[in-house]
Amino acid sequence: MNFQGKTVLITGGASGIGKLMGKMALEKGAGQLIIWDINEPLMIQVVEELQSYGNVAGFTCNLSDTDSIRSAFEKTTGVFPKIDVLINNAGVVVGKYFDEHSLEDIRLTMEINAIAPMYLIQLFLPVLKQRPQACICNIASSAGLISNPKMSVYVASKWSLLGFSDSIYIEFKHQKYPIGVTTVTPYYINTGMFDGVKSFIPIIKPEKAAKKIIRGIEKNKRFVSMPWTIRMIRLLQAALPASWFDKIAGDWMGIYHTMDAFKGRKS
Repeated sequence: MNFQGKTVLITGGASGIGKLMGKMALEKGAGQLIIWDINEPLMIQVVEELQSYGNVAGFTCNLSDTDSIRSAFEKTTGVFPKIDVLINNAGVVVGKYFDEHSLEDIRLTMEINAIAPMYLIQLFLPVLKQRPQACICNIASSAGLISNPKMSVYVASKWSLLGFSDSIYIEFKHQKYPIGVTTVTPYYINTGMFDGVKSFIPIIKPEKAAKKIIRGIEKNKRFVSMPWTIRMIRLLQAALPASWFDKIAGDWMGIYHTMDAFKGRKS
């Protein structure tokens, strides 16, 4: 897919890889960038900052609230009726053992990480179907592939998004919709969302992650996984008995201890 002249919408687009992807899309010739974010002051600041790269607009949206999503959708399509690229980037993480989660923690994580992308796609699908070349990109996580302590609900939300995203990829092929679907499964990205995480596998730089995702959209990739070591771990997971995998990847490689010193923030 070519970004030239396309209208691109990114949730959580005022910070982290969302902001970087927006900038890169404009640099590649996107005709209009639309940012959705819950942080209105930051969103306004980023819209002004990115104006030097092209046309940028922003709308405030709380992705845990379906009324807020519907309102942002109506405001957006009222001004920009043609959307070509939808990037579901916004997410939250609660780094606790499961029995430390409140019901609100569970609801918020599932609503923002899993339900909101589904609802957004449902809303924008009639618009995307009318475009000659459209794309949906869902930012899942390697946590959607590999279980981890202190991430049980986050893992559940990302497994949900991963399964949903690849299912609609297949559905759209069957229905002959002109919409590509790219599912992204990155390891920890150094954006502040996972502050305190300690890892044997290098934590990904935001610029590298954003660049790889944008390239994956351009190449109409079904999956974008990073870094390559995650693919190797998946092979180990498939080849080894579960108890061996737990010992090698979980303990020796330290994957099951990455969240021990987690601080983090919502993003």
